[in-house]
Amino acid sequence: MVIKVFLASSSGSTAIKKKQQDVVGFLEALKVDYTQLDIACNEENRMWMRENVPEEKKPANGIPLPPQIFNEESYCGDYETFFDAKEDNSVYSFLGLPPPPGSKEAEQADMAHIVENGTHTEETNAEGNLDDSTEVPVEERNGDAHGEQAADEEEREGGEEEEVAEDEATEGETAGDEAPAEEEEAEEEEEAAEETDEVTEDTAHAVDEEEQEEEDLQSEEEEEDLEETQEEEAE
Repeated sequence: MVIKVFLASSSGSTAIKKKQQDVVGFLEALKVDYTQLDIACNEENRMWMRENVPEEKKPANGIPLPPQIFNEESYCGDYETFFDAKEDNSVYSFLGLPPPPGSKEAEQADMAHIVENGTHTEETNAEGNLDDSTEVPVEERNGDAHGEQAADEEEREGGEEEEVAEDEATEGETAGDEAPAEEEEAEEEEEAAEETDEVTEDTAHAVDEEEQEEEDLQSEEEEEDLEETQEEEAE
């Protein structure tokens, strides 16, 4: 397939020259094979272009202006439609050519196919037949992938139940440990009370002994005073 671009090499319009350069430059950047057909120097080219542009695509005066683009005998469009296709990354579709692998237009076509059919684009070999080298995994064909997902969910649920059971057991052990601890505290309080009573008794006994010693000491002093008084009287 050959892309034909009808141009006017000696056009006096700056706008037409700019549009022609834009189309040619973009096709060369894409490395698209094309042929330039001059309508200014070749009457046959001018007549062929005017006759093969669809009537609905012609301007009001019926005379289409260059650049006009064809794929062999099929009309692609004028500059305006070419510019729109360039902005939409759909120039290959505009030209009626398959987009090269890896191009943005090819990626967009694959995505559109996936959205439309819900599957990836089927690969073909050099002869145009379906390529059987790319196989769908058996798990996906048989639905085992969903079964594995369900099994994973059951395992997660079982793990959660085990964690709940362990937490309950831990709480029971904690409650069991609290009871002996309370008993030990009660025993310690009783022992402390007994020790306090003993200390109190010892303190009272010591006070009694001190009072008895003071009374004995006072009696001895009184006896000494009495003896001294008697000696003085005797003298």
